[in-house]
Amino acid sequence: MAVDAPRRLIVLRHGETSHNAAGVWQGQLDSPLSERGLTQAAAAAQALAQFAPVRVVASDLSRAAVTGQTVARVDGIPFSADERFREIHAGAWQGLTGEEVRAGYPEDMDRLLRGEDFKRGGHGESVADVAARCRAGVDALLEELAPGECAVIATHGVAGRALAADLVGIDQRTSWIALGGLGNCHWAELVEGRAGWRIQAWNQAAVAGRAHGDGPA
Repeated sequence: MAVDAPRRLIVLRHGETSHNAAGVWQGQLDSPLSERGLTQAAAAAQALAQFAPVRVVASDLSRAAVTGQTVARVDGIPFSADERFREIHAGAWQGLTGEEVRAGYPEDMDRLLRGEDFKRGGHGESVADVAARCRAGVDALLEELAPGECAVIATHGVAGRALAADLVGIDQRTSWIALGGLGNCHWAELVEGRAGWRIQAWNQAAVAGRAHGDGPA
């Protein structure tokens, strides 16, 4: 990596869905963007053009894929989908509201608030599982990213935070407690330096609005 030409990654959470607005745990349910989400994606696309990304890679779930495609269309840059950037699979919690999960799984929700990592909803994934598959996707992307280039990764709330933490070397429990969730169409800017990657900016957005930053989406 040339010191005067660092590589850059923009980790972008998708726009809002109706499930986000209703507080539903989506996990890997394939829910589409709402009208608000489409507007957010368009605004983010214009704002992210300043970084001159050379490619966009997205989760193959439609809410992230459409967000990524919207970013790619601004300057006609290459787009691809990669299932490794999917959201955490939340097992039996998927499709339930936060209140329903709290009522049905009170002990697990207490564990979650303490920052413990475990497979969500009984048969879903842990954050460690998500970090491992996202890191594999990032490593593949970086093999094709030249010095000075920028790429956008359109992903999800839990996946985006796990990915960023793993890349900069923050343990997942610390990141879960210390880093606020990425809001819909908010992003993290990561820059490569001499000693590795650093978080240059966190939870940035093109427009103000509700964040919906703490649920898996």
